[in-house]
Amino acid sequence: MEIIKSIQNRIYELRGLRVMLDKDLAALYNVETKVFNQAVKRNIERFPADFMFQLTKAEWESLRLQVEAIEKSAPSRSQIVTLNTARGYNLKYLPYAFTEQGVAMLSSVLRSTYAIQMNIAIVRAFVELRRILLDQSEVKYQLNQLKEWVGSHDVQLSEIYQALENLLDEKAAQRKWEDRDRIGFEK
Repeated sequence: MEIIKSIQNRIYELRGLRVMLDKDLAALYNVETKVFNQAVKRNIERFPADFMFQLTKAEWESLRLQVEAIEKSAPSRSQIVTLNTARGYNLKYLPYAFTEQGVAMLSSVLRSTYAIQMNIAIVRAFVELRRILLDQSEVKYQLNQLKEWVGSHDVQLSEIYQALENLLDEKAAQRKWEDRDRIGFEK
């Protein structure tokens, strides 16, 4: 279960899709990113655009901050040092993103026993994430129903309070009429 949570932390939302980056997948499969990408490129016909795509520079810049926050393994940088010399940190090539279908297709490309086991774990992580999102959408639906129900009750309560205020105002006006100083002739 811990491996599934670890994998879920590496699933990002891009272009309205849940994806995993090539470097994260390579780390999970215990191979270098370069070797991983070479294996994918040798079988590129298995990865159409809806299975795998390369990030744009803007997408990578927005995603890089999330990746760094999740990894938390990068040491904090000095204000003087602007370039991290760690291997793979300053990318020469933009990373590839794999959708759930692309990850499933990797099982036909990477055939080691370890890769098969990891692929099963990754698919389970995607399934678990989908289940969580469905549960959240059900909770959102119920909250909206509750909000509508309470909202209609607010209107009804407001009408009741207004009617009570009107009654109290009428009684106060009536009391004032009865307690007023009488003027005119007495009989």
